[in-house]
Amino acid sequence: MPASLRRIHLIAGTYSTSEMPCPFRVTPKRRHRLVSADVLGNYQFMRNFHQHNTIPEAGPALPATFRPRDLEALGIPRSRLLTWLKRGTVEQLARGLYQRTDAELGEHETIAGVATRVPRAVVCLLTALRVHDLGTQLPRKVWIAIDRKARKPRVAGLPVHIVRFSGQLLDYAVETREVQGVRYRITSPARTVVDCFRYRNKIGLDVAIEALRDVLAWQRIPVNEILSSAKVCRVHSVIGPYLEALTS
Repeated sequence: MPASLRRIHLIAGTYSTSEMPCPFRVTPKRRHRLVSADVLGNYQFMRNFHQHNTIPEAGPALPATFRPRDLEALGIPRSRLLTWLKRGTVEQLARGLYQRTDAELGEHETIAGVATRVPRAVVCLLTALRVHDLGTQLPRKVWIAIDRKARKPRVAGLPVHIVRFSGQLLDYAVETREVQGVRYRITSPARTVVDCFRYRNKIGLDVAIEALRDVLAWQRIPVNEILSSAKVCRVHSVIGPYLEALTS
Protein backbone atom coordinates (compact mmCIF):
# COMPACT_ATOMS: atom_id res chain seq x y z
CA MET A 1 0.00 0.00 0.00
CA PRO A 2 1.35 3.49 -0.83
CA ALA A 3 2.73 5.55 2.04
CA SER A 4 -0.09 8.09 1.63
CA LEU A 5 -2.66 5.45 2.65
CA ARG A 6 -0.82 3.73 5.47
CA ARG A 7 -2.97 5.39 8.10
CA ILE A 8 -6.25 4.49 6.40
CA HIS A 9 -7.64 1.44 8.16
CA LEU A 10 -10.01 -0.92 6.45
CA ILE A 11 -12.58 -1.07 9.22
CA ALA A 12 -12.21 1.78 11.69
CA GLY A 13 -9.26 3.69 10.38
CA THR A 14 -8.73 7.44 10.27
CA TYR A 15 -7.30 9.93 7.80
CA SER A 16 -5.41 13.07 8.80
CA THR A 17 -5.16 16.25 6.72
CA SER A 18 -1.46 16.42 7.57
CA GLU A 19 -0.83 13.59 5.15
CA MET A 20 -0.72 13.63 1.36
CA PRO A 21 -3.79 14.91 -0.60
CA CYS A 22 -6.65 12.50 -0.97
CA PRO A 23 -9.32 12.51 -3.71
CA PHE A 24 -12.16 13.22 -1.22
CA ARG A 25 -12.83 16.39 0.79
CA VAL A 26 -11.61 16.45 4.41
CA THR A 27 -12.61 19.13 6.88
CA PRO A 28 -9.50 20.70 8.54
CA LYS A 29 -8.56 19.28 11.91
CA ARG A 30 -11.27 16.64 11.72
CA ARG A 31 -10.98 12.93 11.26
CA HIS A 32 -13.49 10.77 9.43
CA ARG A 33 -14.23 7.15 9.75
CA LEU A 34 -14.08 5.39 6.44
CA VAL A 35 -16.04 2.32 5.44
CA SER A 36 -14.17 -0.41 3.63
CA ALA A 37 -15.74 0.44 0.25
CA ASP A 38 -14.48 4.02 0.40
CA VAL A 39 -11.01 2.86 1.34
CA LEU A 40 -10.78 0.41 -1.52
CA GLY A 41 -11.98 2.98 -4.02
CA ASN A 42 -9.51 5.62 -2.87
CA TYR A 43 -6.70 3.09 -2.73
CA GLN A 44 -7.30 2.27 -6.38
CA PHE A 45 -7.30 5.99 -7.25
CA MET A 46 -3.97 6.62 -5.53
CA ARG A 47 -2.49 3.47 -7.07
CA ASN A 48 -3.40 4.66 -10.58
CA PHE A 49 -2.12 8.18 -9.83
CA HIS A 50 1.19 6.79 -8.60
CA GLN A 51 1.69 4.56 -11.63
CA HIS A 52 0.94 7.29 -14.17
CA ASN A 53 3.11 10.02 -12.68
CA THR A 54 6.23 8.20 -11.54
CA ILE A 55 8.59 5.62 -12.97
CA PRO A 56 6.54 2.39 -13.06
CA GLU A 57 7.10 -0.80 -11.13
CA ALA A 58 9.17 -1.97 -14.10
CA GLY A 59 11.48 0.97 -13.36
CA PRO A 60 14.52 -1.10 -12.31
CA ALA A 61 14.40 -2.77 -15.74
CA LEU A 62 14.33 0.61 -17.47
CA PRO A 63 17.93 1.79 -18.02
CA ALA A 64 19.07 5.20 -16.83
CA THR A 65 19.29 6.31 -20.46
CA PHE A 66 16.64 4.93 -22.78
CA ARG A 67 14.74 5.35 -26.04
CA PRO A 68 10.97 5.13 -26.62
CA ARG A 69 11.32 1.63 -28.08
CA ASP A 70 12.69 0.49 -24.71
CA LEU A 71 9.32 1.38 -23.16
CA GLU A 72 7.47 -0.79 -25.64
CA ALA A 73 9.73 -3.73 -24.79
CA LEU A 74 8.60 -3.37 -21.14
CA GLY A 75 4.93 -3.04 -22.07
CA ILE A 76 4.78 0.67 -21.19
CA PRO A 77 2.83 2.93 -23.58
CA ARG A 78 4.83 5.74 -25.19
CA SER A 79 2.21 8.25 -24.05
CA ARG A 80 3.50 7.79 -20.51
CA LEU A 81 6.75 9.47 -21.56
CA LEU A 82 5.08 12.88 -22.01
CA THR A 83 3.71 12.72 -18.46
CA TRP A 84 7.13 11.89 -17.05
CA LEU A 85 8.69 14.80 -18.93
CA LYS A 86 6.12 17.23 -17.51
CA ARG A 87 6.65 15.88 -14.00
CA GLY A 88 10.44 16.07 -14.26
CA THR A 89 10.78 12.33 -13.74
CA VAL A 90 12.59 12.10 -17.08
CA GLU A 91 14.63 14.59 -19.09
CA GLN A 92 15.42 14.62 -22.78
CA LEU A 93 19.11 14.37 -23.69
CA ALA A 94 18.74 14.43 -27.46
CA ARG A 95 16.18 13.60 -30.11
CA GLY A 96 14.72 10.22 -29.22
CA LEU A 97 17.00 9.85 -26.18
CA TYR A 98 15.86 10.28 -22.57
CA GLN A 99 17.31 9.91 -19.09
CA ARG A 100 15.72 9.07 -15.76
CA THR A 101 16.28 11.75 -13.13
CA ASP A 102 16.06 9.24 -10.27
CA ALA A 103 18.79 6.94 -11.57
CA GLU A 104 22.36 6.85 -10.34
CA LEU A 105 24.42 7.93 -13.31
CA GLY A 106 27.34 5.80 -14.38
CA GLU A 107 30.32 6.93 -16.41
CA HIS A 108 28.63 6.43 -19.79
CA GLU A 109 25.42 8.18 -18.75
CA THR A 110 27.38 11.14 -17.39
CA ILE A 111 29.43 11.46 -20.57
CA ALA A 112 26.21 11.37 -22.61
CA GLY A 113 24.67 14.04 -20.40
CA VAL A 114 27.72 16.30 -20.60
CA ALA A 115 28.01 15.87 -24.37
CA THR A 116 24.39 16.91 -24.77
CA ARG A 117 24.69 20.03 -22.61
CA VAL A 118 28.22 21.01 -23.71
CA PRO A 119 28.70 19.72 -27.29
CA ARG A 120 32.09 21.41 -27.74
CA ALA A 121 33.54 19.89 -24.57
CA VAL A 122 36.33 17.34 -24.92
CA VAL A 123 36.57 14.33 -22.62
CA CYS A 124 40.18 14.28 -21.41
CA LEU A 125 42.77 13.29 -18.81
CA LEU A 126 41.54 10.76 -16.20
CA THR A 127 38.25 10.02 -17.94
CA ALA A 128 39.97 9.65 -21.31
CA LEU A 129 42.43 7.23 -19.68
CA ARG A 130 39.47 5.23 -18.43
CA VAL A 131 37.76 5.18 -21.84
CA HIS A 132 41.01 4.15 -23.59
CA ASP A 133 41.67 1.53 -20.89
CA LEU A 134 45.01 3.03 -19.89
CA GLY A 135 46.28 2.90 -16.32
CA THR A 136 44.25 2.06 -13.24
CA GLN A 137 42.49 5.34 -12.53
CA LEU A 138 38.79 5.29 -11.58
CA PRO A 139 37.78 8.95 -11.51
CA ARG A 140 34.64 9.88 -9.60
CA LYS A 141 34.03 12.78 -11.97
CA VAL A 142 34.05 13.09 -15.74
CA TRP A 143 37.00 15.23 -16.81
CA ILE A 144 36.25 17.59 -19.68
CA ALA A 145 38.10 20.43 -21.36
CA ILE A 146 36.51 23.63 -22.66
CA ASP A 147 37.92 26.70 -24.36
CA ARG A 148 40.04 28.91 -22.15
CA LYS A 149 37.75 31.90 -22.82
CA ALA A 150 34.44 30.04 -22.65
CA ARG A 151 31.94 30.55 -19.86
CA LYS A 152 31.66 27.81 -17.28
CA PRO A 153 28.91 25.50 -18.55
CA ARG A 154 25.80 24.69 -16.56
CA VAL A 155 26.04 21.02 -15.71
CA ALA A 156 24.16 20.95 -12.43
CA GLY A 157 23.63 17.43 -11.15
CA LEU A 158 26.49 15.95 -13.18
CA PRO A 159 29.83 15.05 -11.54
CA VAL A 160 32.17 17.01 -13.80
CA HIS A 161 35.73 18.32 -13.44
CA ILE A 162 36.55 21.12 -15.88
CA VAL A 163 39.97 22.09 -17.26
CA ARG A 164 40.70 24.61 -19.98
CA PHE A 165 42.51 24.21 -23.29
CA SER A 166 43.57 26.87 -25.76
CA GLY A 167 41.78 27.09 -29.10
CA GLN A 168 44.27 24.96 -31.03
CA LEU A 169 44.58 22.24 -28.41
CA LEU A 170 40.82 21.99 -28.18
CA ASP A 171 40.77 20.37 -31.63
CA TYR A 172 44.19 18.75 -32.04
CA ALA A 173 44.19 14.91 -31.89
CA VAL A 174 40.54 14.83 -30.84
CA GLU A 175 38.36 11.90 -31.87
CA THR A 176 34.58 11.58 -32.08
CA ARG A 177 32.86 8.61 -30.48
CA GLU A 178 29.35 7.62 -29.50
CA VAL A 179 27.88 6.51 -26.18
CA GLN A 180 24.23 5.83 -25.37
CA GLY A 181 23.36 7.20 -28.80
CA VAL A 182 25.12 10.53 -28.14
CA ARG A 183 28.24 11.64 -30.01
CA TYR A 184 31.04 13.11 -27.93
CA ARG A 185 34.61 14.34 -28.39
CA ILE A 186 37.62 12.77 -26.68
CA THR A 187 41.39 13.13 -26.88
CA SER A 188 43.19 10.32 -28.72
CA PRO A 189 45.27 7.82 -26.68
CA ALA A 190 48.56 9.53 -27.59
CA ARG A 191 47.19 12.97 -26.85
CA THR A 192 45.71 11.73 -23.57
CA VAL A 193 49.08 10.44 -22.38
CA VAL A 194 50.76 13.71 -23.35
CA ASP A 195 48.07 15.72 -21.55
CA CYS A 196 48.75 13.73 -18.40
CA PHE A 197 52.33 15.04 -18.47
CA ARG A 198 51.04 18.55 -19.14
CA TYR A 199 48.81 18.35 -16.08
CA ARG A 200 51.19 16.26 -13.97
CA ASN A 201 51.01 18.77 -11.11
CA LYS A 202 47.24 18.38 -11.01
CA ILE A 203 46.78 14.63 -11.45
CA GLY A 204 50.20 13.38 -10.33
CA LEU A 205 53.35 12.41 -12.21
CA ASP A 206 52.85 8.76 -11.27
CA VAL A 207 49.57 8.71 -13.19
CA ALA A 208 51.27 10.07 -16.31
CA ILE A 209 54.13 7.56 -16.12
CA GLU A 210 51.70 4.68 -15.58
CA ALA A 211 49.72 5.69 -18.68
CA LEU A 212 52.88 5.98 -20.76
CA ARG A 213 54.09 2.57 -19.56
CA ASP A 214 50.75 0.97 -20.48
CA VAL A 215 50.78 2.46 -23.98
CA LEU A 216 54.30 1.23 -24.64
CA ALA A 217 53.80 -2.19 -23.08
CA TRP A 218 50.76 -2.97 -25.21
CA GLN A 219 52.20 -1.22 -28.27
CA ARG A 220 48.87 0.49 -28.68
CA ILE A 221 50.22 3.51 -30.55
CA PRO A 222 53.50 4.34 -32.34
CA VAL A 223 56.15 6.21 -30.35
CA ASN A 224 56.31 8.81 -33.13
CA GLU A 225 52.67 9.68 -32.52
CA ILE A 226 53.41 10.37 -28.87
CA LEU A 227 56.40 12.54 -29.80
CA SER A 228 54.35 14.50 -32.33
CA SER A 229 51.66 15.21 -29.74
CA ALA A 230 54.30 16.16 -27.20
CA LYS A 231 55.79 18.72 -29.57
CA VAL A 232 52.44 20.30 -30.37
CA CYS A 233 51.57 20.41 -26.67
CA ARG A 234 55.04 21.74 -25.79
CA VAL A 235 55.99 19.01 -23.32
CA HIS A 236 58.57 17.23 -25.48
CA SER A 237 61.37 18.06 -23.06
CA VAL A 238 59.30 16.74 -20.14
CA ILE A 239 58.12 13.45 -21.60
CA GLY A 240 61.29 12.76 -23.59
CA PRO A 241 63.45 11.35 -20.76
CA TYR A 242 60.67 9.05 -19.54
CA LEU A 243 59.98 7.85 -23.06
CA GLU A 244 63.65 7.11 -23.61
CA ALA A 245 63.98 5.28 -20.30
CA LEU A 246 60.95 3.07 -20.98
CA THR A 247 61.94 2.19 -24.56
CA SER A 248 65.66 1.53 -24.05
